[in-house]
Amino acid sequence: MSPDQPAISPALRQALHDWLQGMAALQDAADHTITAYRADVAGFLGFLARHHDGAAGIAQLRAVTQSDLRAFMAAARARGVGARSLARGLSALKSFARWLAEREPGFDPDVFLAARAPRHARPLPRPLSETDAREMLDTISDDHAHPWIQARDAAVLTLLYGCGLRISEALALTGRDRDLAGSLRVRGKGGKERVVPVIPAAAVAVAEYARLCPWPLDPGAPLFRGARGGPLNARLIARAVEGARLRLGLPATATPHALRHSFATHLLAAGGDLRAIQELLGHASLSTTQIYTGVDTVRLMQAYRAAHPRATSTPPPGRLHDSQN
Repeated sequence: MSPDQPAISPALRQALHDWLQGMAALQDAADHTITAYRADVAGFLGFLARHHDGAAGIAQLRAVTQSDLRAFMAAARARGVGARSLARGLSALKSFARWLAEREPGFDPDVFLAARAPRHARPLPRPLSETDAREMLDTISDDHAHPWIQARDAAVLTLLYGCGLRISEALALTGRDRDLAGSLRVRGKGGKERVVPVIPAAAVAVAEYARLCPWPLDPGAPLFRGARGGPLNARLIARAVEGARLRLGLPATATPHALRHSFATHLLAAGGDLRAIQELLGHASLSTTQIYTGVDTVRLMQAYRAAHPRATSTPPPGRLHDSQN
């Protein structure tokens, strides 16, 4: 339900608008985050209006109970809303309730803050093997592409795999970043900046692209260009990766973002420190980075089962207890 519909009182509609404006201005939230949070909170307010058979206002929010919140989540699950989406929606509600409590006398957010989202399993990233990652970089563009476009696509993917950049971060680079020397300052999610080391292969790839690019790479202009000189669209990189994936016979999980996953997984497998990898990836929380330990464990067990002569056999009677001592 849209916040512009009459099921939400004017005062609450204005509060929702002001909260979202504050998130965009003060927290530098991304546009898609604002859109998702607007839909999440408006969805709950629409449910509340139907629940009370009238327009949802601040008075109705004050009267919300745990039973109301459970009914809302149950209704969402019945519509097929996944646990992850529901958890995000509840997070948005909590944020809005905290914001409203600071501005609305007598509003107590505790009911919202005490609500617990359904548990959901975080899916493990699906990185490429080291061999597949290298082959992807070598075959990213087909033979019919212009040499400068081949060099461009290779440079972008080398930044994803060699430096752990997100595709949005790579495409946000400007002409002043063309001469990579040792490190690169990146602006990531939430406007947070981090400094990442640049491996020689990435510096060489970007330099080769800059040498061949037919468009002037001015300091304030986008570094990576489309065929007509405009900013490079992420869909073009995704399309190039898809073509390389099909040529190499790789699974559908071989996406541009999978190269960032591969960067983290291969660093961890080589003995990289988890905290350092967190900094390199720009994760706000270590728990986000820790998913790569699960990937490494899965890969280790797969290798163990494939290589150990008795990995799939049943231990002889009486031997299991001995092995535990």
